Amino acid sequence: MNKDGHVLNGALLAIGLGFILSIDPTAGPVVGGANGAVSVGAVAGVAGDVAEMVVALSLPVILGSLFPDVDTAFGRHRKTLHNLPVLGIFVVFPYLFGNLQFVWIGVATHYLLDMVGSKRGIALFYPFSSTEYDLPTGVATSSGWARKVTVVVTAMELLVLMVVHNYVFALDTSLTEAASMIRTVIGA
Repeated sequence: MNKDGHVLNGALLAIGLGFILSIDPTAGPVVGGANGAVSVGAVAGVAGDVAEMVVALSLPVILGSLFPDVDTAFGRHRKTLHNLPVLGIFVVFPYLFGNLQFVWIGVATHYLLDMVGSKRGIALFYPFSSTEYDLPTGVATSSGWARKVTVVVTAMELLVLMVVHNYVFALDTSLTEAASMIRTVIGA
């Protein structure tokens, strides 16, 4: 994907994650008042919570979605910063330093978009292997289909993130809590 596609992906992810992280599906009717009526105050409260979360997520997710392409300025594009060791650094970084929460989602979705949405893959195991991995679903970055593919891939990413957040572990869970939950689920 090109940079426009990654910015679109990051912006749509921030909006979608704003909804996912702000609305608890187990809390019952989101805006229902007395007798199930919708009140202006309830709608405004939910909209305010979602807007606040979207604003908080926009910068880290969009920066994360753009970061891997910094390797166009140095190193080997789709290798130097498009690999699992770099993603691992971004997953662990917020837990070690207490900031840059959710940048990892932007980085991870950048990788997915480059693997699924474009004809050329990424070197997931670089520097150990230069083999580029992709799926046969990609289009040329200059294609008229590139934006449509970006939106479809982003919708699928949001669906997966919603399922993980609501049924596996909350995306805003600490790394140690998430690891403990995963160990419990797999029986380790």
